[in-house]
Amino acid sequence: MYLVKDISGAIGLMAVALVLLGTWPVVLAVLERRGRLPQHTFLDFSITNFLAAVLIALTFGQIGPDTPETPNFLTQLTQNNWPSVLFAIAGGVTLSLGTLATQYGWAFVGLSVTEVMASSLKVVIGTTLNYFLDGRINKAEVLFPGVGCFLIAAILGSLVHYSNAADNQEKLANSMASYSKNTRNTAIEGLTEHLLEKEGPKDLEEAKLDAPEATQKVEKAEAGTAEFLVHLEEKRSIKVLGSHTLLGLGIVVFAGVFYALFSPAFNLATNDQWHTLPAGVPHLVVYTAFFYFSLACLAVSVGLNVWFLYHPMVGVPRSTVAAYLRDGEGRWLALLAGMVCGLGNAFTFMAGQAAGYAAADSVQALPLVSTLWGVVLFGEYRRSSRRTYTLLASMLLMFAVAMAVLMASSNHRKPL
Repeated sequence: MYLVKDISGAIGLMAVALVLLGTWPVVLAVLERRGRLPQHTFLDFSITNFLAAVLIALTFGQIGPDTPETPNFLTQLTQNNWPSVLFAIAGGVTLSLGTLATQYGWAFVGLSVTEVMASSLKVVIGTTLNYFLDGRINKAEVLFPGVGCFLIAAILGSLVHYSNAADNQEKLANSMASYSKNTRNTAIEGLTEHLLEKEGPKDLEEAKLDAPEATQKVEKAEAGTAEFLVHLEEKRSIKVLGSHTLLGLGIVVFAGVFYALFSPAFNLATNDQWHTLPAGVPHLVVYTAFFYFSLACLAVSVGLNVWFLYHPMVGVPRSTVAAYLRDGEGRWLALLAGMVCGLGNAFTFMAGQAAGYAAADSVQALPLVSTLWGVVLFGEYRRSSRRTYTLLASMLLMFAVAMAVLMASSNHRKPL
C-alpha cells in the first residue's frame, strides 16, 4: 500500500486535488445550461465517481508490502472493521447529499458564489471538527484565523449574490422600458411573465423540442445582457428567473452543512479516534475507507436521482429510466466529471492522512478555479455594477488568504 509520508508530498497532492475539484463543477454546470436534466447528469456522474475509487484502491491500495499494521485494500475487505466502515459510509451519504444540492445551487445562485459559500461553510464547520479529531496536530494560532477568513468569505459570497441579482433585475427593467414607457414600473414582471406564466415542459421529450431554437438564441445574445438572461432561462433545465433569492441561498447552505460532515466522518473511519474497532483490528487504510465512502455515494445518488426522474424538483421536467438510457447527449462529459471528482477526493484524503485533514481542507480553494471557469465560459458577472465587482474581488481575495493560512497550518500526523 502506498502512503504519503512527508509534508511536501501532501501539499503536492493538495495542489492537484485543488485543480480537479475546481473543474468538475464547471462540467456539470455546462450540461445544465445546455438543457440536460440534472437527474441524468448526476446518474452518469455517480457511476464514474465510484469507478475512480475502485481504480485508486486496486492500484495505490495494492502497491507495496501487506503488513498487519497497514494491510492492502483486498486484505481489509475480509477483516472485522465494520464500525469504521459505517463511518466511511456516513461520510459518503453526506457528500452525496451536498453534491446533489450543489448542482441545483449553481442554477439559482451561480457557479462562483455557490462554490465559495459551500466551501466556506465546509471549512468553518468541518475543519474545526477535524482539528480536534486529529489531536490538534495543526497549528491552532494559524488554523483558526484561516477559518475566520473563510467565514468572512461566505458572508461576502451572499452579498455578491444579492448584488448580482439586483443587477439582473435592473437589466430586465431597463430592457422592458426600451419597449414601452407605460410598463416601466412593472418591467420585471412583464419580462418574466413569458417564462413564468407559460406552462413549462411536462417531460423530457417536450423539453427537447424547444432546445435547438433556445440554443441559437443564447449563442447570439451577448453575455450579461437582459436578452442573454431570458434566452438562457428558456434553454436551461432548471428554471430560476423570478425565483426568490432565499431559495438559492437556502440550497447552498444545505449543501455546505452536509459538505462539512463528510471529511470528519472519513477522518473517524481511518483513524478510529473513538476506539470503536475490536482489539487487534488495524485501522481502515485510506483506500479501503474511500471505497466504502464512494460506494455509499453511488447508492444514495442512484436512489435519489431515480426518484427525481419521476418526481422532479424546482420545475425540472419529468423523465424515466428509459429516457435516461436513451439520453446520450453530454453523457461523456458527465462521466468525465465523475472521474475527475473521484480522483480529486482520493488525493485530498491521501494528503489528509499524512498532514492532517484540517490542513487538507485547503483544497476548498476550488472556488478560485470554478470562478475563473464561470467568468470565462459563462460570462458570469458580465456587465454587472461596480458594487458587484468590488464584492466579488473582496470575496476571492479573502478566500485566497484563507487558503494560504490554512495550508500553512500543516503538520505531521502523530500516532494515535
